[in-house]
Amino acid sequence: MATTATSPSLPQRLRAGDPVAHTLTGMAASFILAITALLLYHLWTGSALPRAEFGWGFLTGSSWDPVAEKFGALPFIYGTVMTSLLALLIAVPVGLGCAIFLAELAPRGASDALTFTIELLAAVPSVIYGLLGIFLLVPILQTTVVPALVAVFGFLPIFQGPFQGVSVFSAGIILAIMIVPFIVSVSREILLAVPQDQREAALALGATSWETTWKVVVPYALTGIFGSVFLALARALGETMAVTMVIGNKPEVSSSLLAPGYSIAAVIANEWAETSSGAMHQQVLIELGLVLFALTVVINGVARLLILSMKGGKK
Repeated sequence: MATTATSPSLPQRLRAGDPVAHTLTGMAASFILAITALLLYHLWTGSALPRAEFGWGFLTGSSWDPVAEKFGALPFIYGTVMTSLLALLIAVPVGLGCAIFLAELAPRGASDALTFTIELLAAVPSVIYGLLGIFLLVPILQTTVVPALVAVFGFLPIFQGPFQGVSVFSAGIILAIMIVPFIVSVSREILLAVPQDQREAALALGATSWETTWKVVVPYALTGIFGSVFLALARALGETMAVTMVIGNKPEVSSSLLAPGYSIAAVIANEWAETSSGAMHQQVLIELGLVLFALTVVINGVARLLILSMKGGKK
């Protein structure tokens, strides 16, 4: 005689924990979405005046005159993007090389000790990096690095003009120093997660240790490495204090990296206390926050599409 299975009762299902776990984790995910939506809503509603006054011209305007209430975001967008790209240009090869050494070439004891030190660097407050930039980096750039670069690459527009120390170039280097620990830490863990079978197969076919690392391990982990790079980029886009201290805080668009500049986060931090004189100035800074939010979303969206396309190409 066949027996019919009975579904568990509600108390039994609750004791098993599945409905409770489903509800709690769903609430946690919904909380993140709610915070993001609330942030976007307040940025949008808080910038109604400049959006109505300037429209899309706000993104392409370069004037910044709080007294006359003439505002344009282009110098700040330019400064944010240029410092972040320069930081990536420096930090990616350095960070990836360091991660490869720690994961594949260094003795495990030395690798663990160095990784711990690098992770400590990621926890250093940004104001400390700003002080490092002012008192150590800028003098070195003025006396050694920039003169050498101008002597060799002075024919390029990006290395022309006077160098006063504080500049887009200085801010980019400070950002590079700040994001290298992120790239190293994440990339090392991704490289260590590559199956050992991949290495052994390459070595069995006659590849050297370096060929195995560069042609097998790194391509296998490339998607995760890209993720670490874009995580570092998101960190660079939103950095405030260190950039404010060394970028020069001058709202101009210059073709030279040696000229002072300004970033979105820096202008918000510098001028927010001065907005009590008028609602327009305050709402312009809120709109700059909205621009930075949109810029971060777009860049991370492009990164996600790139990673998905790489995954699709591997199938």
